[in-house]
Amino acid sequence: MSRFTQWAAAVAAAVLLAECGSGPSGGGGGTGGGGDKGKGRSSPAASPDDAAGSRALPASLTAQRLDWGRCKTTSDSPAPGADWQCATLRAPLDWSRPDGETIGIALIRAKATGERTGSLLFNFGGPGGSGVATLPAYGSAVGTLRQRYDLVSWDPRGVGASEGIRCRDDRRIQAAEAIDATPDTPAEEQAYLQDAADFGRGCAKAAGKLLAHVSTTDTARDMDLIRQVLGDRRMHYFGISYGTELGGVYAHLFPQHVGRLVLDAVVDPTADSVGHALNQTLGFQRALDDYLKSTGEDPEQGSRRIADLVERLDAKPLPTSSGRKLTQSLALTGVVVPLYSRNSWPTLTAALGAAEKGDGSGLLSLADAYNERNASGHYGTTTHAQRVISCLDDKRRPTPAQTKKLLPRFEKISPVFGDYMGWDTAGWCHDWPVAGQYDHPQVSAPGAAPILVVGNTGDPATPYEGARKMANELGKGVGVELTWKGEGHGAYGSGSDCVDSTVNAYLLHGTVPRDGKVCS
Repeated sequence: MSRFTQWAAAVAAAVLLAECGSGPSGGGGGTGGGGDKGKGRSSPAASPDDAAGSRALPASLTAQRLDWGRCKTTSDSPAPGADWQCATLRAPLDWSRPDGETIGIALIRAKATGERTGSLLFNFGGPGGSGVATLPAYGSAVGTLRQRYDLVSWDPRGVGASEGIRCRDDRRIQAAEAIDATPDTPAEEQAYLQDAADFGRGCAKAAGKLLAHVSTTDTARDMDLIRQVLGDRRMHYFGISYGTELGGVYAHLFPQHVGRLVLDAVVDPTADSVGHALNQTLGFQRALDDYLKSTGEDPEQGSRRIADLVERLDAKPLPTSSGRKLTQSLALTGVVVPLYSRNSWPTLTAALGAAEKGDGSGLLSLADAYNERNASGHYGTTTHAQRVISCLDDKRRPTPAQTKKLLPRFEKISPVFGDYMGWDTAGWCHDWPVAGQYDHPQVSAPGAAPILVVGNTGDPATPYEGARKMANELGKGVGVELTWKGEGHGAYGSGSDCVDSTVNAYLLHGTVPRDGKVCS
């Protein structure tokens, strides 16, 4: 994945918190060698009948009883309301040895309010996003679906309460903010790559054996175990952003268990790690152009103005009200955040205006919210989990020399984000302690029930073209594409009655829309 994958609900919350002048308590912190990623992650080249996918699992796994109880408050999130229950599932550490050592998978649910169809499992993206923390905040947006489903989510392995991995402490995370993520000299390049390697070593020390068992394939198999333990004959699922890739991989491995699957804000399953970075550079530049048009500014001139501002920060970071400096990397993160939602565009206008007058506080606040740094300087672990998952999945890891040859392609796509996203392909998994597994996900699912694939033409993080590619890869009669001509990351719950009613009819009543339906 690339550095900027997020889920719409989390980013909206980040913007609101930034407008109030502080970041959220907890969450994932910046890492120096890369922040939260957005390029489509790579996944398995396994077949549906591979050994781990088809063998009968021991009763110690499939017959386990979940002890649902009151959810606990953690340092990163308050306990949700009384409607929510939490439990822990045991899953194999190594899915090739299902009767071996197990790990805990944290679950959360709210039971259906009406006649129950089954469980509806949610993944909000990342990779590395906590479903346990996010689903209660997202619950009101999917309240209609609770009429027929138990709403369920989980912290994937390596995330949050499911053996969550912390690779670096707060002091070192903040220190890494000074590392130049677009190195211009041999010394800066050495510092950038050394920091990336140091981060990987920290992950290896913290995760131990788990580091080699947090792939998308592992999590897809966890999903099917969750289905079985919950007592559902079919998997009903709502995946957003990276969650679309996870859903596609699940369908590939277990097509016979597919029920009603919705994939919204779709990752392109045909792209490798470099392809995803290029796709996302295009997506964010496209969103920035739309933002600039909305202000009456020529996109080319506006992009050059912002690129010039960012370039000046490379040599001279801006002061902020917190006493910290707004670096080039933090500024770019601050520009990205409001592009996730059209409602946040006025926040970007204010933050850019202040920065051009010499005050970096607004952009820093946005970056801190995205990186989940709270007012006391504590960073959470979302980006840590994202990195260990994506680096295990991604087989193609460009060398610095290869990246330098790619930079002109990135810069041609975007004068604002190109250099940053290009260098990220070299730094994100540089000198990673375990080998990557796949070039790109296998999501073909012959024989599966129809899967609803929802694309948004103005999506910055997972560009619209990925939806058609996902539908095609799922297979004829399986992938059913729904298009929304809108803005922001994700379509459902974003203001389109057409999208919401179509998705609701599919999930609640099994009504499959015409492939290619368009909502304007």
